[in-house]
Amino acid sequence: MKRIVLLCCLWLGRVEAAEPNGVLGWDVAALQTTLGVSATEVREYFTDGRRISFLLERRLAREVLQGRLAPSEGDPYDVSDAHGGRWEVRSLTDRGIYFCPSHMVGSSRNFDERGFMAKLDGIEGYLVSDIEQFPAVPYWVVRTATVRRWWADRKLGATSKISYAEARRLFAAMPMQALPATP
Repeated sequence: MKRIVLLCCLWLGRVEAAEPNGVLGWDVAALQTTLGVSATEVREYFTDGRRISFLLERRLAREVLQGRLAPSEGDPYDVSDAHGGRWEVRSLTDRGIYFCPSHMVGSSRNFDERGFMAKLDGIEGYLVSDIEQFPAVPYWVVRTATVRRWWADRKLGATSKISYAEARRLFAAMPMQALPATP
């Protein structure tokens, strides 16, 4: 596993990525055996943001934040940290990432800037996982102030979405953003 993380980090370096806050490792062989699927199917599942988000939320809440999941899927945040701070968990995929509320994304849904700003008012920030790097998935802490600055500087798209490449450029340019200290 250390070899996979090292190889991933070497590859990330070639993309000129800023250091992630951490890396979540996954054991493909164990997943393949446990789930009874091929390695290709494991990768397909774990690089689909709609599917992996449920697992990322749980791992990030417990392993990174020492916190817990939001009480309900309908809550305006995904996880809370040990101090009660609220966070969104997002997956960076080959199709990019968005920062607005999920109810504003998809067919027949509309982006609303006031709703987006309200979303930012209610959270500490985002934990963004680059699932394209599976099985060694780096994650970054992206504070709300950083997303607001990106929005004001027009670095985000009109609906708050950016491409994979643009996200990696922005992460590389941002200063390291720390999580709150554990109690």
